Amino acid sequence: MKNLQEYTQIEELLSDETFRSWVREKEHSEIWEAWSLDNISRQNLVEEARNILLAMKVPSNSITNNEIGQELEQTWNKIESIELLKANQRVIWKNTWFKASAAVFLICLGILFYYRYSIFEPPTSIGYSELIHRDGDGMIEQTNNTDKSQLIMLSDGSSVLLLPKSKLSYPKVFSADGRKVYLSGEGFFEISKDPSNPFYVYSNELVTKVYGTSFRIKAYSNQSNVSVLVHTGKVKVSSSNYLKTKVKEEMVLLPNEGVVYVRNKMVFEKITYVPKDKLQSIEYTPQNIEEFNFEFYDVQVGEIFDTIEKGYQIKIDYPKDKLKDCYLTTSLSDEPLPEKLKILCESLGANTKYEMVGNTVKIISSGCE
Repeated sequence: MKNLQEYTQIEELLSDETFRSWVREKEHSEIWEAWSLDNISRQNLVEEARNILLAMKVPSNSITNNEIGQELEQTWNKIESIELLKANQRVIWKNTWFKASAAVFLICLGILFYYRYSIFEPPTSIGYSELIHRDGDGMIEQTNNTDKSQLIMLSDGSSVLLLPKSKLSYPKVFSADGRKVYLSGEGFFEISKDPSNPFYVYSNELVTKVYGTSFRIKAYSNQSNVSVLVHTGKVKVSSSNYLKTKVKEEMVLLPNEGVVYVRNKMVFEKITYVPKDKLQSIEYTPQNIEEFNFEFYDVQVGEIFDTIEKGYQIKIDYPKDKLKDCYLTTSLSDEPLPEKLKILCESLGANTKYEMVGNTVKIISSGCE
């Protein structure tokens, strides 16, 4: 018997009596199992030699190399029809070039699939859940399960009145590369002015971009349209990059202008003027904050606070006795709620400030100066 370390061919294994005894009678197991486990290429060699030996009708006693060759040829002829597919598979997959080609093919197929369904055939509609799944990491989600609007204060001083059965996702603190929020349902937005950092509202298929203004968006996932109505300032509305659109459409809206995005047709319908008797045509909810007048001329402070309470559906606690003789003239129409409160407090004097917890505002003052 040759040194086992020198065996590299099937014929060498088949001519070894101890190998044949191991395969057929399970003798010398420790020797051959240790040898085969020492190298993965040996495992393949042993497996092929073992299969051939079991298929050969050769006695387990001594056998010459010539006899082995003859028997191998006869055995291969007998099992060729059965083993042809397996043999081809083994040869093919042992070929490094073929493996590389197959890998490249699979990668190309994956890229083609991605571009086919993610780029060339993007979705025709998109909802809040999918938007949050794509971009909503680290967001705070506020859900209004009540029957009244809820006020949400954002880190930049902007405010959102979130209507019942609506959700808003927003970061705890906005980043410098754009203020972004995600809406499902309906909300009235008052955005603090920051020309260097635009504010984006993602609502189903629409993206609304502003720098500082007030507007209303209605975008329920189960409704056929998405609508935007501008109250003050200027708004840009466009279709989402995720949608299947040949040309990215963008519209600029001014005060009292609106747009309806028809979801099943993927078209915009702009409304250049929105009188009150046509508010319902853009799915606008009547009796909302846009109907309140925040222009005050020589008005008692208590009345101003009452107007803000009703418009924002919040509670304002203020010292009535100390402020009963205070009157103000001011314009608060194009300001978010925090800015409105700040202007009022500054107008009353340095001894006046406010604190806000949830939907309750507390005015602390010793009277107007």
